[in-house]
Amino acid sequence: MILDKIKVSTQTLEWKCVEARTDSKRLSYGRFILSPLIKGQADTIGMAMRRVLLGAIEGTCITRAKFEKIAHEYSTIIGIEESVQEILINLKEIVLRSNLYGTCDASISVRGPRCVTAQDIILPPSVEIIDNTQHIASLTEPINLCIGLQLERNRGYCIKTPTNYQYGSYPIDAVFMPVRNVNHSIHSYGNENEEILFIEIWTNGSLTPREALFEASRNLIDFFIPFLHAEEENFDFEDNQDKVTLPLFNFHHKFTKRKKNKKITTLKPIFIDQLEFPPRIYNCLKKANIHTVLDFLNKSQEDLMIMDHFRIEDVKDTLDTLAKYL
Repeated sequence: MILDKIKVSTQTLEWKCVEARTDSKRLSYGRFILSPLIKGQADTIGMAMRRVLLGAIEGTCITRAKFEKIAHEYSTIIGIEESVQEILINLKEIVLRSNLYGTCDASISVRGPRCVTAQDIILPPSVEIIDNTQHIASLTEPINLCIGLQLERNRGYCIKTPTNYQYGSYPIDAVFMPVRNVNHSIHSYGNENEEILFIEIWTNGSLTPREALFEASRNLIDFFIPFLHAEEENFDFEDNQDKVTLPLFNFHHKFTKRKKNKKITTLKPIFIDQLEFPPRIYNCLKKANIHTVLDFLNKSQEDLMIMDHFRIEDVKDTLDTLAKYL
């Protein structure tokens, strides 16, 4: 199956999926090739794709669990085989799939005797469980087990710290990486000036290897978008540092120059809830404490660029929405 084609000079690069299988609900495998490549290109692309696949793909995990009347995480609960620490470890292994941004709440509320599995987690509509049979705890007596959970979508690996502890509420080390492993290999052919890149991807089932490859490709493209939009006349050399001003910020600069104008004060009561922002952009703005149009216009170009999950095209879409409204 051809995933994508890119025209490069007289060559046509082709992505193909040469093998795909699902070993279990929590393990998917895919093998892809990209060819033809000039000697040296395969290693450059393979290394970049591997780093992005392992470190930049987002996933959803349980990051906190709250128990009622539990002194510490090493406590044992009468009527439950596992200790609190063992339950936390089991919750850490739950594989989730979602399109949420930021955090949300979930819960477990069951009565024994019974085996508690991932199927017993009460989730918001935007989240789904990949493997409902994942074990959480075993109740041996007719007792109630109530656990409040916090879900978060992020990337990388998050280690809990002692400052995160609250009475009865315990942070959980989160492995947000849905891609478990990546291998790449290079094969030469012809006169050995042409190469084929093979990429093998293993995921935890929350997304397919093909989806992971798509996300990694999009992330790499996002890294280079500023260079595509940069123009030579937009480079300012100050204090021996290069500063790039992107065309899409012209609208933003136009308004920031008018901050002293009395008319700009009329923007203060306009909340972003009143505008028709896509859910993802709306959540990003809220997470950055941007609640009004004036809050957004008071942000600098650098502030917008470092906002979590806020891409350059999102800035352009936001400015387009403001332009239509204003």
